[in-house]
Amino acid sequence: MMRRLRIPRRSLHLQLTLLYAVPFLLSGIVLLAIPLLGTNQATPAGPYAGPADVQGDNSHLDQQLTSSAVGIAGMVVVSLVLGWFVAGRFLRPLRNITATARDISANKLHRRLGRTGLHDEFTELAETLDDLFQRLEASFESQRHFVANASHELRTPLTAERTVLQVALADPDATVETLRSACHEVLALGQQQERLIEALLTLAQGQQSLQLNTPLDLADTATKVLASRQQDADRRGIQVQPSVERAPAAGDPDLIERLVVNLLDNAIRHNSPGGWVKISTTTTATQSTIRVGNSGPVIPPDELEALFQPFRQLGGRRTRNPDGHGHGLGLAIVRAIATAHRAALSARPRRAGGLDIEVRFPHQASHPIESPARRTRRRG
Repeated sequence: MMRRLRIPRRSLHLQLTLLYAVPFLLSGIVLLAIPLLGTNQATPAGPYAGPADVQGDNSHLDQQLTSSAVGIAGMVVVSLVLGWFVAGRFLRPLRNITATARDISANKLHRRLGRTGLHDEFTELAETLDDLFQRLEASFESQRHFVANASHELRTPLTAERTVLQVALADPDATVETLRSACHEVLALGQQQERLIEALLTLAQGQQSLQLNTPLDLADTATKVLASRQQDADRRGIQVQPSVERAPAAGDPDLIERLVVNLLDNAIRHNSPGGWVKISTTTTATQSTIRVGNSGPVIPPDELEALFQPFRQLGGRRTRNPDGHGHGLGLAIVRAIATAHRAALSARPRRAGGLDIEVRFPHQASHPIESPARRTRRRG
């Protein structure tokens, strides 16, 4: 089979050189042709023109043609050289951007392109790429920490399951009841893993761009979640004080419901016996807000950030909830969902103990939620 002849790809440098040189060359040819045409029209051709005159005129015309040919050849060389030089100067920032961007890898995302000179399209391209590298660096760093933490948390129940089974199998006097008890313990550990995996998937979903932008009312969501959590609050002796009013928002209804669930669960579980929880929704001309406050232990302000990190609690310790329901992902999921909805999240420790958390959702008319692809098309 005959191989197809591959035509070499012309570089952008060569294309720009031709783009600059060809119009310049054509303009020079036209300027040189005008005197020649004028001379040709002025050549004597009447009956009184003698042979000497005609020969002289032809000789003069030949000299002009020779001079014009030399001039055109010179202009070809000059136009190509100038075109190549101008194109090279024009493309130098692009070559620098390409070389630097090619050199940046997953291990060098801390590097930045910086400014390329004047504030032109190349500078905007460099700033866009720097913003992309910054987001990738933050994403990779977060992913590394998250994978390490998740691996540690998943390894713990797996180790516990293996220990329970090994002890049951090594017992020579094991009975049906002891084996059944071991099986129930393994099932409980498996359910703990399922809850952890579900929380991890919710966190990953919250960190992605939104696929839904459905109108909803934060008051309806808060009322629904409160009804499902009232029994848990009563069992713990926590008094819930709702104050909800219409608060329109837009986004993914499932994720926003998960945000409210995590806020309320955090307020109920990390509370004092006989404490209280306040949940309210309000709206203004530009945003709708949901607030959840609770009593509880005193939180040092310098340890507040740790509450929003995966698998962390006060003092930087790893979470260990005796009931197996808490994995330290609740507020991390809240932050991820709020960020995905472009909502402002703020938290403030209470002096008497406990925490106030506020999430402010922008109204769709003020700050529409757009996908990255749509934002790119709109900027273009």
